Parts: sequence; structure tokens; C-alpha cells
Amino acid sequence: MTDIIRDPKEIKIKRALLSVSDKTDIVTFATKLAEYGIELLSTGGTAKALTEAGLTVKDVSDHTGSPEMMNGRVKTLHPKIHGGLLGRRDKDDHVQAMKEHNIEEIDLLVVNLYPFVETIKSGANFATCIENIDIGGPAMIRSAAKNFDFCTVVTNPEEYSLILKDMEIHDGGITHPLRKKLAAHAYALTATYDSNISRWFAEHIDEATPQRVSFSGSLKQSLRYGENPHQDAALYLTGSDRPGVATASQLQGKELSYNNLNDTDAAYELVAEFDAPAVAIIKHANPCGVAIGEDTLSAYLSALKCDPVSAFGGIIALNRPLDVPTSEEILKTFCEVVIAPSVEAHALELFAKKKNIRVLTTGDMPDPKRPRRLVKSIAGGLLVQSADIGHVTLDDLKIVTDREPTAQELNDLLFAFRVGKHVKSNTIVYAKNKATVGIGAGQMSRIDAAKIAASKMKEAGLEACAPVVASDAFFPFADGIITIADAGITAIIQPGGSIRDDEVIDAANERGLAMVFTGMRHFRH
Repeated sequence: MTDIIRDPKEIKIKRALLSVSDKTDIVTFATKLAEYGIELLSTGGTAKALTEAGLTVKDVSDHTGSPEMMNGRVKTLHPKIHGGLLGRRDKDDHVQAMKEHNIEEIDLLVVNLYPFVETIKSGANFATCIENIDIGGPAMIRSAAKNFDFCTVVTNPEEYSLILKDMEIHDGGITHPLRKKLAAHAYALTATYDSNISRWFAEHIDEATPQRVSFSGSLKQSLRYGENPHQDAALYLTGSDRPGVATASQLQGKELSYNNLNDTDAAYELVAEFDAPAVAIIKHANPCGVAIGEDTLSAYLSALKCDPVSAFGGIIALNRPLDVPTSEEILKTFCEVVIAPSVEAHALELFAKKKNIRVLTTGDMPDPKRPRRLVKSIAGGLLVQSADIGHVTLDDLKIVTDREPTAQELNDLLFAFRVGKHVKSNTIVYAKNKATVGIGAGQMSRIDAAKIAASKMKEAGLEACAPVVASDAFFPFADGIITIADAGITAIIQPGGSIRDDEVIDAANERGLAMVFTGMRHFRH
């Protein structure tokens, strides 16, 4: 034991404990530590890797005098480990206790955790996932982080260079500001780790509203700014295996902005709704054109007709691989982002001529029917809800007018209603031949949304197409029906459920319109 240390500003490392699941650069790092004359303690696979590299390593079992047991579940949960990490060198009673119990100081802890999230993503069974819950690692990390005045904790291979640089400058010592910074990183890691476990457990016990809930993420990238230049922002990964913009590969283009990410997510979730080839063009998180086609080219051309003005500078999402013919058409109009499951090589060569356009691939499409949780921050709390995975089929529709919709109208109605699910409320969507021809989004009045959609349809020269219309929620008054009837629509799909449904139905009948109720609304705020 050394004399009592009263000033923890700079601590020289004499003993380090290394136990890592991710062995990236661990041998190089440990070699540098050994060059400073630091004693190396280690366990299991880490000890084996260091020994094979020619380093002198003391096994933790030899250090504690206790063997590993229970298939490795118990190896570092020992007073000689946690006492060495937690003991304060500036407190007489701590120093005395360490002497009495033959506990030696551990000045540096290098630990990362069992790959729990990766195990879940691999599709492993429940028992395997349980075995990949790390116990000793988080316990040691928390002990070392709490005692950052005297102990340094490293939880990420990317931090090795910070340690070595500090030691080089300070002759083998590590400064207090760095130890404090690394302690903060350590607690963020254990919090994220436990959050992922708790969320996974909650899914398995099917508890919709658990008493406590936590959400966490790991930094993927700092963004230049948020929605506006005076706001800072960053992208964090939650560990979800859902394909999308957060985990996509960017093949080319400028760095994605906050608004790019938000809009691209909206676009990709929308096209995932459809089994047939589909394209969505998004502006400010709302679709300005959506269509289904025999292929992505026909779908794109139909989507673009809906609102070519708003499509300028928009986000384009496809639910099929991006091919050359579609790429050639997309490149005729400026866009910010194109996202698809994959991109053909020759198509990417075309985009290479427009280097600022971001091209993203995800490898797969998200499952629109898979349950997940959505979180929104409000002052003093979080609003948490299940995602809107509701799907309406032909069997769900209730015909409420004298005239029944035709087969084509029914197909267009279902298409329009599904698009409306992804448009900000109040929502009105006009559609024909499984393509939008007018969209009214985010209005305080449903009548205004209908008027905007009709105006867009007229601007695009599509007013003569006799479309159908979808409303995300019921029409509270007959005036909404009158407004859309004046725009030339032939059939209506809406949830129903208003106390004035009879008046609305009468208004539709008077104008020869077909109308169906879904019994399900799709508010999106």
C-alpha cells in the first residue's frame, strides 16, 4: 500500500484490470500499459489474448484467491476487486480496511459488456439472451466510476487513445478531468445497457404500460444543427433492428441533417405500407405524392404528377431496389435524399454525377405491422404510445350510402386511407388509380384540408380524373362532404362515428356519392 493520497488531481496507474468482450486494440493498449510497468489483471478470454501476445498477466482468480464458478457467472464479484476499485485513497478508514483485508488498489478498469443487443438481433432464444446479460461488468464499471477521484474507467476501445495521450503527457498519470469525463461515459453505458434489457423484458411479459420505463440510445453522429441553425442536435441509435434511415448505409451525398433524417424516416415508413412497387415523395414530413405501380418507374412518375412543385427538393423513398430507369427520371428534378432497400450499381453511377444527393440503402423494409413504441417529449414528462399499425381491409369496410363503390373505387379508397395514415391531421387525400392526386395536410379545419387538396389537384391538372377521397377522421358536419363533392370526387372513405353521421350520409346520397366507414381513425400529430 502507498501513503494516503490527499490530492487526486493526477493519479499514476500501478495496477489495471482488463476484461473485455470487444477485444479491438486491447493487446496494443495493454502492451503500452505494460511499458509503464503497470501490473495487468485479467479474466478468461481477455487474459488468454494478452498472454498469447507475450504479456505477463495475473488472473483475477489468483488475485482474489477465489476460482471462477457457475460457468463464469461469478468471477469478479469479490471484495478484493470492488474494494480495490472503490477504496478512497484519501480516507484513513478506507486505507486501513484495505490493509486489514489485503485489498490492493486497482487504478484502471478496462471493461466492455456482453453483447446483449447483438444477441437479441441475432434471433437467439430467450435463455441465450439471458446468459448474455452481463452482471460483473456493470458492477465493476459502476464501482470504478463512483470512485473517479482515484480510479479511471474505460468502457470503449475508442477511449484508449485518450488514456495513452494523457499518460504520455503526465508521465504515466491520468488527470482528474479525464477520469471524470470517462466516469460520465461509463454511467451512460450502464444506463443504456440496463434500459435495453428492461425494454426487452417488457416485450416478453407483454406489459403495455409498465410502472417504470426507460429509453436510451448510443450516439451515431452529431448533427450540424436541429430543425433550425440555433438548435443543436444529434442522432442516437436505440439498438432496434428495424430497418430505416437511422441504420441505413449512406452511399453518397452530403451529411444528413436533422430535417433530412426526420423526413426520410416518414417517407420510408410510408412506402413500407405497400406490397406492390411504391414510391413516396415527402416534403416537411408530409407526402406530396404517393403511388403504386407495376414497377418503381411508373410509381415514381405517378407520384410526381400529384404535386411536382412541392416535390422539388424533397425526399424520395422506394420499397424496391433503385434501378436505372427510375434513377434517370428522379435525376431530372432536384431532390435531397433517395432511400431504398438497395441500389443497382449502374444506377449509383448515375447519381455519382450529382454528388450532393444523399443515396441511402437499408437492406430491407420495415414491417408496418410490427408493434413498437413511440415516444414524444412534453414539459415534465414523456408521452408513450404504441405505433399506429392499424390496417383496414375490404372486410372491415361498412357501406353506408345508397350507391355502393365500384371495385376500382374500393381499391383506390383503401390506398388513399393508407396514405392518409402518414399525413399530418387534419388530413384529406384525393386518389385515383392507386396514386394521390391531391393532399391536404395539417389543417385546423377539415374543410380547409379538403380545399387545399382540391387546389393541389387543380394545379397539377388532375381535376378531371374523378378521384376518391380519404379522411383520417370523421366528418363532423355535412359541409365537408359538400366541399369535396364540389371537387368532383366519386367515393369517400372515413372512420365514421360522428353524432351527425346521418347528416353526412344524407349529403353523400343527395350527390350520388358512395361512402364507406372504417371504424378506425388515423390521427397523426
